[in-house]
Amino acid sequence: MNDVSNQEEQTAARPAQQERQIPQRQTSGAWSRVHRLAVNVPIFIILLGILVGVSHITAVSANIQPTGQTMSMLSSDTSVTFDNTTGATLPKQNTYKVTKRYITINAKRPSTGEIQKIRVLIREPEGAGGNRPGVVFMHGAGYGTCDNSFGDVAYALSSAGFVTAVIDKPVWSTNDITRDYPASAKIYDQTINYLRSLDQVDAGKVGIYATSESTWISSYLLQQDPKIAFQVLLSPMVFSPRQSLGFLASQDFTLVGAHDGYQSIVRRVFDMDGTMFGLKNFDLDIEKPAAYSIPTFVAYGSKDVMTAQVEGARKILDLAHQAGNWDVTIRSYPVANHVLRLGNEADAGTGFADDYVKDMVAWTVGTAAGLKQTSERAAGSTLYQSIAVPKDLHADRGLTVYGAWVHIAMLVTLLLTMVIALVALVKKLVFIIRRKGPALGFTYGFGGALLSLTITTLATLLLFGGGFGQVVMGIVLLAWGGAPTDDPGMMYWSWPVIQVVCTLVVWAWSRVFARLIEVAQTRGIVRIPPSKGAIDNVVSGREPVLASTRLARVLFWVTAFAMFHVLLFFAFWGLFIY
Repeated sequence: MNDVSNQEEQTAARPAQQERQIPQRQTSGAWSRVHRLAVNVPIFIILLGILVGVSHITAVSANIQPTGQTMSMLSSDTSVTFDNTTGATLPKQNTYKVTKRYITINAKRPSTGEIQKIRVLIREPEGAGGNRPGVVFMHGAGYGTCDNSFGDVAYALSSAGFVTAVIDKPVWSTNDITRDYPASAKIYDQTINYLRSLDQVDAGKVGIYATSESTWISSYLLQQDPKIAFQVLLSPMVFSPRQSLGFLASQDFTLVGAHDGYQSIVRRVFDMDGTMFGLKNFDLDIEKPAAYSIPTFVAYGSKDVMTAQVEGARKILDLAHQAGNWDVTIRSYPVANHVLRLGNEADAGTGFADDYVKDMVAWTVGTAAGLKQTSERAAGSTLYQSIAVPKDLHADRGLTVYGAWVHIAMLVTLLLTMVIALVALVKKLVFIIRRKGPALGFTYGFGGALLSLTITTLATLLLFGGGFGQVVMGIVLLAWGGAPTDDPGMMYWSWPVIQVVCTLVVWAWSRVFARLIEVAQTRGIVRIPPSKGAIDNVVSGREPVLASTRLARVLFWVTAFAMFHVLLFFAFWGLFIY
């Protein structure tokens, strides 16, 4: 009986003795510090070299020289005057009372046949008689309606004798980046033809009032309908969306004080090939002489941070002259923002800057009457442009394909990591509750290293998002007339901090991989040939290199793969350019 008990005790003690012997066998032949460093450094160099290489390969250069361009005006007086040889008194703002009525039109999108019912608000000067000039208003960015857009300026023109039309913006099923500009031009032309058909309107005196984004549409409209009489352009976007938006972002990133690293993001974004994702508006062919072949009034605000004013004005003059048109008037108003207001247009009661409305009304009245302008063609404050329009931006399909792969792969691997981590967490909680011991069985501190590196990498990703988010918020405030802060804060210091942390993370990962190689060698796995039974012992978990459970090993490698994709994400956006 005693023999049997002794035998059972020896059998029970044998696994425990074996477990105690595993660390002893694992540490036998352990590397010296010099040996570890000799393996660690090459791994670090290889990993960092890959990431630095990606950052440099995906870098996009854009020529933004010259900087600080200016265009002087011929006079500081913005008033517009004409030689009125007819002797008739020209109407001014508030000459007539204004009546309003609504009509509804069916706006058909030619490319799809989609119908949008659009309301049109017609304002008419009461008692003004016949042969009235007309103006159709064209919306900028967003989703404006006939009731919440152009109310004050449309009233001002109607009170000076114009029949005006403001429509619901034709958007159909598009969004801000998929707008159908040629189709929109047809709907605005449909509205123009409606005004022409009215008995009280002179069909040869109907013009347009376009602002910001709609000046891309007006280029198509003037090519479709050369009989439009005149145009008023507020903060016109003269160049293609790729160039105009690339300029806007580059300039505003600089003005808000963002680090140069965040500014490099702009060039990568606007070098994308949008056609791969159905975005066909980046490279609109709008720089046409026909777009400026009629009498044109151009207005800028000195606080407009969205428009390339100097190059834009010069291009307008060049294209107009190519079309044989010398009737171009440019006005620049101090303190005014992108929509010629003194503040946020969305705030009730925000007025136009200085004498803009008076000047614009005077110009449209005199131009519609066919009079000769006597005031200077270019007047107001000096135009200023901080950087050049980045005209060398282009669609790079290779960069786009790689960028899409990096982002998709990162999201997929992070999602997969989260699922496996949740499974591991549940298992760990169950083991704790049931007091069953270690649930995952990580060895040599690999579990702790994995957790700390994952938290550090994801925290860095959040810091990147926070810094970029602050840049975006700064630009939004700047666009509405706000002033940049003296201390840019996170949008500046976060970039170099992320660079340092990313480098340290790469070093830490290289140490983990070097440690894995060390343990694998002491296990006899990396020998040629491997030690007898070494691979089987590792796979079975009897003598683990990384962890004794398959779940832990899967969690480690999936997480490591995901974190590497996060680093590739950082590399794509240029964080490894030092």
